[in-house]
Amino acid sequence: MKDFLQRIVRYFFSGTIFIVPLIATVYFIYTSFIWLDSRIDLPYPGLGFLIILTAITIFGYFSSVFAFRRMGEWFDHVMNRIPLVKLIYSSVKDLLAAFVGDKKKFDQPVLVTINKENRLHRIGFITQPDLSELGLKDMVVVYFPQSYAVAGDHFVVPKENVKLLNVPGPVAMKFIVSGGVSGFAEE
Repeated sequence: MKDFLQRIVRYFFSGTIFIVPLIATVYFIYTSFIWLDSRIDLPYPGLGFLIILTAITIFGYFSSVFAFRRMGEWFDHVMNRIPLVKLIYSSVKDLLAAFVGDKKKFDQPVLVTINKENRLHRIGFITQPDLSELGLKDMVVVYFPQSYAVAGDHFVVPKENVKLLNVPGPVAMKFIVSGGVSGFAEE
């Protein structure tokens, strides 16, 4: 009987490991869908969501066409001249470009020695490989995402404390964000 109950408990936890991430993902998508759809009051559910996705895709297309790229550069210039707006606009734009733009920044995972005596290391991503403009010739900037959070820290560290890792950036990011639980296997 004890063996049977242990198996039932194990099956329950196996089911939980499968169901909870699935439900969390579906809930996030559903909540986002409802929120986006409610921004535009239309008679058919889903139409607002579809319109917003289509509009974003059209803007993406036009921003890649040469004539509209110049207009986008002009818009960026205007936004970067307004003091408080510049801070928010440029920071968000740079962060998004680091993930999905042509100049992806989280593609060079590294292992950084934090404390040599205790052999303490952290995994992060080099975001600025050259700081000679600041007079920091032997330093790099490393971004350290936090586990289970949409946050992170960045440090300026000596190059000698940085070791390149032989894994793709997305795999290293998944490993860090999962708190190391996901491992380094590509799926």
